[in-house]
Amino acid sequence: MRTTAQRAARAALWVALPAELALVVCLVGGVRITGAVLLAVEALVVGVLALEAAVMWPLYTARRRAGEGRRAAASSAVRAVVPVAVRRLMVHELRALHSLGVWSVRRRHRIPAGALPFSYTEPQTGTMWVLFSASVLETVVLALVVPWPLVHLILLVVGVYGTVFVVALHAACVTRPHVVEADGSLRLRYGALFDLRVPAPLITAARVERRYDGGGLVRVDENGGLDLAVGSGTTVTVELAEPVEFVRPLGRSGSARTLRFHADDPRAAVAALSRKPLTPGAPVTPPYPCRGSRRARTPPGPTGRAYEGEPPCSCCCRPPKERPPRGAGLP
Repeated sequence: MRTTAQRAARAALWVALPAELALVVCLVGGVRITGAVLLAVEALVVGVLALEAAVMWPLYTARRRAGEGRRAAASSAVRAVVPVAVRRLMVHELRALHSLGVWSVRRRHRIPAGALPFSYTEPQTGTMWVLFSASVLETVVLALVVPWPLVHLILLVVGVYGTVFVVALHAACVTRPHVVEADGSLRLRYGALFDLRVPAPLITAARVERRYDGGGLVRVDENGGLDLAVGSGTTVTVELAEPVEFVRPLGRSGSARTLRFHADDPRAAVAALSRKPLTPGAPVTPPYPCRGSRRARTPPGPTGRAYEGEPPCSCCCRPPKERPPRGAGLP
């Protein structure tokens, strides 16, 4: 059970964070704020941080005395004091910034061998770059207009960080695509905000279905269907044998038996989900039409090449027959 000090620390966080956010919004919006108000808000934030440290230290030491390691004890203390939504937002921010480094070296996050990644960023790429341009323009204009040195410095730091964070959000989505693993299991992701794993035995059907419904990123309808929308739309629907549990971006949990998500190449995603993993001794049959055949109706994979591990087709990938040397068999 939480003590009075822990409840007070949680309440202080919910008071200090909106106050700090409101101050930043006012400064960015050009509202003139007196030095006394700035000093009061910053003093509030410092006081809240001191309260959090004073409450978490006894919890940390108690966990250490109980035999837990430093990392486990620190995690237990943070979970006891910091609300779930605040923790998840902080973790998302750190992972998004980490994605910038992953994106800069042209890599992706945790794509196992034999797995097929499917991107979902196409509907939001234009919006992200417009937001990035607006952030850069706003930072430059405010840096030129604001005359007070302290406010100028604060606005410059906030503007630069906001611009970097917009790119980090896009990088998190690019480096964390949806994944269909070699065993047929599905992993749905949206940046560092959402992550859901679905075992292969639970997937009963998959189809291309384009839907455009207004709403947020994660929606659950009255029939138990989960929508992971990008640009307010989804392109793939997956039916499950039984409901699966998921966690929303701010920590609330739920369950769904139908999954709808966006993939930039929905046909390839459905083809990958419909493929059954090969068992030892089973006959090898190509799960897709040949990528080089003119009669193939299925488009190529997201990289434009044939999928890894795909067996050859029978139309044009057949190996050439060995011909006997000229004159062989003649008397």
